[in-house]
Amino acid sequence: MRLFIAEKPSLGRALVDVLPKPHKKSDGFITAGNGDVVTWCIGHLLEQAEPEAYNPDYKKWAVEHLPIVPNEWKLVVKSKTRKQFTVVKTLIKKADTLVNMGDPDRVGQILIDEVINHCGVSKAKKTQVLRCLISDLNPAAVKKALNNLRKNTDFIPLATSALARARADWLYGINMTRLCTLQGRQSGYNGVLSIGRVQTPVLGLIVHRDLEIANFVSKPFYEVICTLLTSKGEAYQAKWRPSKACEPYMDEDNRVLSKPLALNVISKVQNKAGKVVNVTQAKKATPPPLPYSLSALQIDAAKRFGMSAQSVLDTCQQLYERHKLITYPRSDCRYLPKEHLNDVKQVVGAIGKSCSALSDAANNANLSLKNKAWNDSKVSAHHAIIPTSKSTDLSRLSPAENNIYELVARQYLIQFYPPFEYVDKQIDTEVSGGLFISKQKDVVSQGWKALFPSKQKSQAESEFSAVSLPNVSKGDEVHCQQADLIEKQTTPPKYFTDATLLSAMTGIARYVTDASIKKVLRDTDGLGTEATRAGIIELLFKRQFLTRKGKDIRATDVGTQLICSLPERMTIPDMTAHWESQLEAISQKEIKYAHFMDPITQSIDTLIAEVKTVTFNGLKGKGTPYKSKKYFKTKTKVNKKNVERL
Repeated sequence: MRLFIAEKPSLGRALVDVLPKPHKKSDGFITAGNGDVVTWCIGHLLEQAEPEAYNPDYKKWAVEHLPIVPNEWKLVVKSKTRKQFTVVKTLIKKADTLVNMGDPDRVGQILIDEVINHCGVSKAKKTQVLRCLISDLNPAAVKKALNNLRKNTDFIPLATSALARARADWLYGINMTRLCTLQGRQSGYNGVLSIGRVQTPVLGLIVHRDLEIANFVSKPFYEVICTLLTSKGEAYQAKWRPSKACEPYMDEDNRVLSKPLALNVISKVQNKAGKVVNVTQAKKATPPPLPYSLSALQIDAAKRFGMSAQSVLDTCQQLYERHKLITYPRSDCRYLPKEHLNDVKQVVGAIGKSCSALSDAANNANLSLKNKAWNDSKVSAHHAIIPTSKSTDLSRLSPAENNIYELVARQYLIQFYPPFEYVDKQIDTEVSGGLFISKQKDVVSQGWKALFPSKQKSQAESEFSAVSLPNVSKGDEVHCQQADLIEKQTTPPKYFTDATLLSAMTGIARYVTDASIKKVLRDTDGLGTEATRAGIIELLFKRQFLTRKGKDIRATDVGTQLICSLPERMTIPDMTAHWESQLEAISQKEIKYAHFMDPITQSIDTLIAEVKTVTFNGLKGKGTPYKSKKYFKTKTKVNKKNVERL
């Protein structure tokens, strides 16, 4: 008997639909006509054991118990899904061949592997386990995946990475949450101060931004704009570019803060002769943006529709599981395998039939175009989120589902449109020793941007004037007809929104202070994973650390006081960014499990000693109460009996 173990029932049903009939439905599994059996988990059937499973004394939170570091890690069966676990365990023992059908990501891999291991499968049988990677629930795609089963042992590094992450998060979350909560009680705060190596730095980003805005003092800065006249009487404008000698009078953003300096420039150039010292003109092309990863989709949906990260993820799951209109949504990849080029005609046709707003775009797409999005070397367990070849009447969808489908479909269609083409022109003019710059962009062809009509700009885009720049050559004489002082005010940074917070989490290197860590981080590294970021943000709201004011996300008093009281290294992303980099290295077989876990275990002692000296001044009130295990429940996908582990 060949047993397929799916991550969830919807994935199991999708497989059964392509297996030979008749299908015999049983309690918790289905048998196909050829003898194959399909069963399923319901998310995680197992979870990390609570501290009291290692020592009954740990049920009471006490400083003297810390650090809690298991010698042998334990998993326990989740009480709510114990019945299904029993079904899966019974089938595993009967099966000749096992097939891991977890979702095609780190969590999906470990979710099935941990069940197989927990059921005591022999080493010989485990080496024969197969892996089925399904990212599209439509029958044709499922059949293709079924015909391309791989060895599950190929994914051991991915599972090891997931295991290391879960255990490290448990160690950090359990120990730090208990210690901070106990320290908070001494200051009169009776709630749980939930700490996590991801959630706490995310809160730190918001608190630090809020404080930066609160403490911001606006300052005036100055620009000089010259109106220049050519020998043919053509006028154009140019902005003064300060020289290196002006740096003492400028801020870190190269803005001139000295009004006398700007006025001095005006006095020197007003009504004076000048010369064109350089002219550049280059035709440029911008290729279409890549298809969506989950974070990229969440950011665009937040900007366009004001949707939260969690609502986008929930909507994507419906489009994937229920409607089968998009591929696997929890993807961090923005590339597509070349074999998908075989399905282009069907996918574009489905978009044209389903979405009236994009029917013309689908009909006019050049399906012979192939850009950098199609790259096998950039695709691992999963690929970018794209529409499937299934068409439907979109009126059956909710407004949110319609909006997300249209975003995904448009992002796919633009891959079959030419680049956006424009000409960049710049004139450098020198007047009385000062350099003045004029820039202009002339659109040659909208290309893929034609699918975004609201974003189209005028045919001639000049930085300083609606009038096109004149045709001049290097060495041409000009005259400074007018020099004007422009006074502006520095503005504070903006509060985080769903879009900008997700952008910060995915591009966390911008916020890392340690130069050595910043150097090794890749653009794809970030705080959390595609599957957990939305849940982490929602978790911080649930814990009453964050609140919303319109579209702005702000820290509450409790959230602010917590971050301001903790040691800095717990509130900045350096540590967790380093962890993510190492976890990725484990999945790529570049480092071993012990090389990651041993230093973390050792560092817990140091952190505990440091946090013991912390006084949570100003933290008063009840906060979010601790109600046994219920406190830690959340709806995010990963194993989260304790949100501390996040």
